[in-house]
Amino acid sequence: MTTARTYGQMCPLARSLDVLGERWTLLIVRELLLGPKRFKDLVDILPALGPNRLTTRLRGLEDAGVVHRTTLPPPAGVAVYELTERGEGLREPLTSLGRWGLGLPPSPDIDPKTTRVDLIASSVSSVVAPDKLVGLKEIYEMHVGRETFHVEIANGRMRTRSGRAPVRPDLEVACRVRTFLKLILGGTRAVDALQSGDLQVAVGSQEVVERAFDLMSGTEIDYPVYLGV
Repeated sequence: MTTARTYGQMCPLARSLDVLGERWTLLIVRELLLGPKRFKDLVDILPALGPNRLTTRLRGLEDAGVVHRTTLPPPAGVAVYELTERGEGLREPLTSLGRWGLGLPPSPDIDPKTTRVDLIASSVSSVVAPDKLVGLKEIYEMHVGRETFHVEIANGRMRTRSGRAPVRPDLEVACRVRTFLKLILGGTRAVDALQSGDLQVAVGSQEVVERAFDLMSGTEIDYPVYLGV
């Protein structure tokens, strides 16, 4: 006997959708791919979801073994939700889905001011060819508009995470959203942004700046659609 919450099919895709298919669930996972989050963080990031529905979605993800609750070590010492090993297995399919979405023209109903560069950076950094990352262990801290996030390179992988770098970064830069989008979506070069003053460097050499944005650039989409911010 099936319920309204299941497709009732043995198909692996159908069973995945039994867990992930409800509205907002994938966006919760999206946020946790950027690192552990407090309940309040998720409410603030997804205000239209509401705390009651968020509680329900998180409970379902916990029951499915996708997320679990833990406490960050001192000095933070706060309770957070984070992905389990099973939840981490969603990174590749969700980032692939995000990259697919990069090429979709936004509908007139979407407010371009909701553009989040950490999510675009996450999609872009996930497709860097592994051979470009061999031997690299670096952290880039980005202050873009009102957002702060960092990009970690280690063990042949490049991942975007929320907030400031946990250790002193190899690169710390600041710029406007428009400049960052141009840098990673093919509208300008890092050296030109440096010379114009559109990109400011607090930590790191020009060589590291150019390497960072070379790794994060090259996505073939029409970047101007994102510049209404």
